[in-house]
Amino acid sequence: MFRRAACLVINMSLIVFISLLLCSVNCSAIPARASSNQQSQPQQVTAAPKFMSRGQTYRAVIGDTLVLPCEVQDLGSYVLLWRRGSAVVTADKMMVTRDPRFRLVDGYNLEIGNVMPQDAGDYVCQIGEYRDQINTVEILVPPSVRTSPASGQLTARKGGTVTLECKASGNPVPTILWSRKDDSLPSGEKALEGFSITLEKVDRHQAGVYQCTASNGVGDPITVDMQLHVLYPPEVEVERSWVHSGEGYEAQLVCIVHGEPHPNTLWYQDSFPLEPTERRTMESRGNKHTLTIRNVQSSDFGNYSCVAENTLGKAKKYMELSGRPSPAQFNSLPYSRSRDSYNLTWQLESYPPLEEVRLLYRKLMINETPHHPGNWHDVILKPSNGETFSHVMSYDIRNLESGSVYEAIVQAKNRYGWNEVSESMQFYTRGPSEDTYDYPSEPHVDMELVAASSTKLIWKPSLMLIIAAVFHVVS
Repeated sequence: MFRRAACLVINMSLIVFISLLLCSVNCSAIPARASSNQQSQPQQVTAAPKFMSRGQTYRAVIGDTLVLPCEVQDLGSYVLLWRRGSAVVTADKMMVTRDPRFRLVDGYNLEIGNVMPQDAGDYVCQIGEYRDQINTVEILVPPSVRTSPASGQLTARKGGTVTLECKASGNPVPTILWSRKDDSLPSGEKALEGFSITLEKVDRHQAGVYQCTASNGVGDPITVDMQLHVLYPPEVEVERSWVHSGEGYEAQLVCIVHGEPHPNTLWYQDSFPLEPTERRTMESRGNKHTLTIRNVQSSDFGNYSCVAENTLGKAKKYMELSGRPSPAQFNSLPYSRSRDSYNLTWQLESYPPLEEVRLLYRKLMINETPHHPGNWHDVILKPSNGETFSHVMSYDIRNLESGSVYEAIVQAKNRYGWNEVSESMQFYTRGPSEDTYDYPSEPHVDMELVAASSTKLIWKPSLMLIIAAVFHVVS
């Protein structure tokens, strides 16, 4: 009660003091009238006060110190006020406001320390009742950002739609840029402007950390992270669907599994679940799952499957562990050195010794169709096996037509059977009027092959199956 009364007395005292100051100024500005009984005396003329500074707009960053100038010439007995709206800040040299951040410096200049957003507005330097100078204060505020949701964690189902949103504040109004940490946005762009981005038909490739950056030229840009989790059933890939090995060697079957929630992964051989043994181990590192079989036995050859399952679904992929030779890979250059022959070179792998190699070649005709193919020539070759399981072989095909296009395929057999037919290799002979060029020689051949039979047309049923497979590859 006493405190309120004291405040009221102080406020009333300030009002009375300011009123008296203004009254003294006004009264001093009016010349005193001589009484009727006295002779009027000559009056002294005083110069009117004049502003030497100009009102303008000042911009300050939050927390800075700002000085608003108010320089006056010939103030005389006039009282100078600083006010903000109807609130008086200073009167003459007296501080009316109780805010300690305000003070007068170098005369009547008004200093505001540690400026805050609420300090923005018009400040009026006033002389008497009619003359004033207006300074406008604008407070620059660095950007601040909050995410929606506030946790910055979002979850969506595969195929769904999700919106990431950032709300920024500051003065000037901040600009928001979206980017993706260590990757491009799903649209392929590095950054997009806007307070939100919407992702449609999301899948695991859209999951990750998205970054919202707000900037307005005041202070440093502010970046916040948003983590998008995409829930989806397992997706399984295999490094190789056909794995080659031999008895006594080691084999590794690898599958890559993605899924959210994290899937449980199991291995099967011919539909029977596998457990770790002395020769067999299962290892998982991140998304990579490896089945390692040491000292491979004949019983290990067969079909394997990698099966992954989570609460949203199940997926599997198949692999074959085989002792048959690997498909042949051709090393020859496509252009022959001569007009009537071509040296064909290829490479394949087989742990057991090769028993037989079959080479098929034919001339490609312009009017050839799958129903009327050209004649294939069959060459049965007997390999001479070396000490390594990698075999580099070559055969010199003779009596070819000049300026023609040919194709060849190779198939090999060991004690586990025939391998898959190789992809078709096309090669060209030189034309009659073309010069022969000294092309680089074919890769080093570490074994010789001898033709076991003369070149002949194919009419065997087993070879017709091979031809059908070739047409399937070509088509």
